[in-house]
Amino acid sequence: MRYPFEATLAELESEIDAYVDSIFSCLESEFLIMPKGQGFVEYPAFELGYEALKRATEGFSRLDPKTVLKAAMETPMIFIVLRAMLGFTPSEWGYVTMQRTGVEVSQGYARTLDRKIRLEPESVIKQTNEKLESMIKVACDILTEPSPKVDGDKLHRLNKADTMEGIASIRRLAGMGVPYAMLLYERYLGRPFAGHRDSISELIGDSLELAIEKMLDASGVSYRKTKRAERIPGFDQAPDFIIPSEFNPKVVIEAKVTEDDGTARDKVTRVQHLAELSTAGGGEPRFEVVACIAGRGFGQRREDMKKLLLATRGKVFSLKTLDRLVEGTGMREYMSRK
Repeated sequence: MRYPFEATLAELESEIDAYVDSIFSCLESEFLIMPKGQGFVEYPAFELGYEALKRATEGFSRLDPKTVLKAAMETPMIFIVLRAMLGFTPSEWGYVTMQRTGVEVSQGYARTLDRKIRLEPESVIKQTNEKLESMIKVACDILTEPSPKVDGDKLHRLNKADTMEGIASIRRLAGMGVPYAMLLYERYLGRPFAGHRDSISELIGDSLELAIEKMLDASGVSYRKTKRAERIPGFDQAPDFIIPSEFNPKVVIEAKVTEDDGTARDKVTRVQHLAELSTAGGGEPRFEVVACIAGRGFGQRREDMKKLLLATRGKVFSLKTLDRLVEGTGMREYMSRK
């Protein structure tokens, strides 16, 4: 099998479908496996928080804010359990607290608190403050109240098996276990591990970038890795890697991971824009555009892959062919180690 980075532009254009097939055959998806990342909460730690909250509320028979706050300071994982019961993100909990109490709980504060607890689940909170007290009070109030009624064409997020009737729902489910059909239905609405996947989305992309860095370092290629949203002169959107530097770009690399075909289309458009930038003003390209891709999203639309191959003149690499990255592109001119 010949890969597109081995072909001339003329060969690529005349046999584009064959080269699309060669890329598709190399794409692998790791959507079933996710990195844990820092702050991943293991089940025993979560259960410890749950049991501490259950004891503090006498089996969820009463949600007294002062009692719950005292317990949460001794076992901070209670905050994570309460957030799971609410079904909120940290930012949403902070926003609702501000709405109900007028106490300013910024997104940054709520996220920092949540992350600190996840990173140090066995620590204690030594000193309370108005923000903590307000967040606990609002959580207790919401979980005690029945889910608000809404129009038939709408769905309230508190209309869940454990919160639809307020504290009565929580007490009932905690005492007898959750009906399996309802558990499956709410899992269907939320997707398994959705919150965790969202929180480590950058790590998933980082795994491909780390593999690229490993190849460049092994070959002794000089490169500049850009930061997220960094401004680089000459680029309205900075590529992920510039070889040898932003002052003399000869090769740029876009590293993209996606399991969704719609997102893949957006990423193809980004690479096309880099290719247009390279040829602006006519003549030969000012720099070579290379795409390193992973995930099943890129294997869904043949027309998008054709656009990607033509924009990069065949310089598309997957994890399977990443070992050919340097020798298969203009980066071979910058190798200092073999």
